[in-house]
Amino acid sequence: MSKRQKSDNPEYAAKKRPAATKTNQQRVENMLGPRTENQAAYIHEIQTHTITLVVGPAGTGKTFLAIGVAVQELVKGTVKKIVLTRPAVEAAGEKLGALPGDPMEKLNPYMIPLYDSLEKLLGKVEVERLLELGIVEVVPLAYMRGRTLEDAFIIMDEAQNASVEQVKMMLTRIGARSKMVITGDLAQSDIPSFTTGGKKRRNGLEDAVLRFSDVEGIAVVLLKICDIQRHPLVGQIIKMYEKIRIPDEMNIEDIYKHEGP
Repeated sequence: MSKRQKSDNPEYAAKKRPAATKTNQQRVENMLGPRTENQAAYIHEIQTHTITLVVGPAGTGKTFLAIGVAVQELVKGTVKKIVLTRPAVEAAGEKLGALPGDPMEKLNPYMIPLYDSLEKLLGKVEVERLLELGIVEVVPLAYMRGRTLEDAFIIMDEAQNASVEQVKMMLTRIGARSKMVITGDLAQSDIPSFTTGGKKRRNGLEDAVLRFSDVEGIAVVLLKICDIQRHPLVGQIIKMYEKIRIPDEMNIEDIYKHEGP
């Protein structure tokens, strides 16, 4: 193989340059430090179990911490690649219509939160390099069927928007020397929770948490409102939606009545 051929060969380039450098490792460690006891326990469970299922409200670090541990494992060489996936489901009440582009381009908007976490940890240039080399894959859930993922750190995000069959499919992708983390918020499911006959239908994440809570090798982690690390108001907002029921007969005019003239 000529020098030019070697320089154009992704496999050769990957061998010549580490998958992730010590600089990456230091950057990730600086950002990854858990801020709550539950987050520390979550990281420990990921490190000590083959599969981790985590449930928690928005802003608790479910995906970010999992990606951080994945990058650490990549730097250490215990895995050879990171695979990130999530269902392509529109938020409840939203219809985006037909998106332009080929199938992957149509699905890219659903993957943006995963890219955001990667870029926050590694920087945009490094993420683009790892994606180009295939060391990091961001793949829609629909593209995972039939694969066996060995020497990989696999993260399935937003699993509350996956069916029981889809989560089963995902869990059975895991191969030798791999780890898997499945994350989600049961309060933000955008798929129907009842069948057409009115029978309750569990989403894939809820089913998996109930099914595997006592299985050796699989950890179940429950993060709480106290673990939220976004703006301080986020926790209060979630509490208000959970605890406050607005009477059907109440309207905006009632607020003005309380304020006086």
